[in-house]
Amino acid sequence: MNPPARPPTADPHPSPQAVAVATPVPRLGRYALFAVSIMAVAFVAGLVPRLRGREAVLAMARELSVTTVTVVSPAPAPPAAPLALPAEIRAAVEASINARATGYVKHWYADLGAHVTNGQVLAVLETPEVDQDLATSRAQLRQAEAAAALATSTARRWTELSKAALVSPQETDEKLADARLKAAMVESAQANVHRLQELSGFGKITAPFDGTITARRIDVGQLVVAGTGTELFHLAQTRMLRVFVRVPQTAARGIAAGQEAEVVTDARTGQRTLAKVVRTAGALDTASRTLLTELELPNADGALLPGGHTQVRFTGSTAEVPLTVMANTLIFRPEGPRVAVVGPSDAIELRAVVLGRDLGARVEILSGVTPADRLVLNPSDSITAGSHVRVAAASPAATAR
Repeated sequence: MNPPARPPTADPHPSPQAVAVATPVPRLGRYALFAVSIMAVAFVAGLVPRLRGREAVLAMARELSVTTVTVVSPAPAPPAAPLALPAEIRAAVEASINARATGYVKHWYADLGAHVTNGQVLAVLETPEVDQDLATSRAQLRQAEAAAALATSTARRWTELSKAALVSPQETDEKLADARLKAAMVESAQANVHRLQELSGFGKITAPFDGTITARRIDVGQLVVAGTGTELFHLAQTRMLRVFVRVPQTAARGIAAGQEAEVVTDARTGQRTLAKVVRTAGALDTASRTLLTELELPNADGALLPGGHTQVRFTGSTAEVPLTVMANTLIFRPEGPRVAVVGPSDAIELRAVVLGRDLGARVEILSGVTPADRLVLNPSDSITAGSHVRVAAASPAATAR
């Protein structure tokens, strides 16, 4: 019987060929892994710049899609030059003194330029016709009083007789009516006497107020006829003068009572005196489209003469100063003028405005904007409401104009 086969024993000293045959070879897998790694790194290295470039392009596109604008703010209109207008000086109170009674000038006591007081006698008229009428009316009054006394006595007697049935009631009523008629005639005669007495008193021409005689048109012996409008004296109060000026419609809103103005009191030296607006007509004159304005001017020393022309300068105005904007901020659309306002979130708002005066580079805006608004300078015609913009910078020079 054969013995079992023994496993081969390893050679303690194998040859190199045997070692090469017996050992596994891992170099191909490593090379493949290394190649794959290199390709992955190359792919990532090429992809990242492309992704970054794409993001940069998208960011640039987004950046370019937002319009960059320059904004300016509305500014108050420049101060206007003081309004200077021609005016007329008149006395505060003046009156034409005429005759109320017909007569001849007996005396006159106040000449041209005389200062008179209220109630002072200026002239005395002889009124013979009025005096004669007064004497006649007094005689008629006495006659009416006598007739009234007789009628009253007769009526009293007939009343007593009527009680005794000695006369008829009809006759008694007639006597009583006659007594009342005579009493009425007395009252009429008294009224006529009173009228002629008042008319006779008009023979004295008196001053109705304190002032200066600016005209005397009578002399002794001159016949004065009442009711013809003949002026005897012209009296004016010159311690306070009234200045009348007509303000154009464009400046009428800036005039108010209490406002001060300068009145040229000496054209040679240009001296001015402060006056105060006391009232206006409250409506424009339809013929001249002006507002008649009255000012009070003190003249205690009498240096100013009423009746002349002067010039009034309104140094201040109560009207609000309108805002102005650069002319190249306006957008003209079929629905009217607009401005592009940049809101707090940099969104565009197209706001309607009301235009005022055209000042050239700037235009007055009567309503629609405030000093805090940011207006787009040189807006494009395609700008729309709600679109977002980027504010580049404000224009201080344009804002300060």
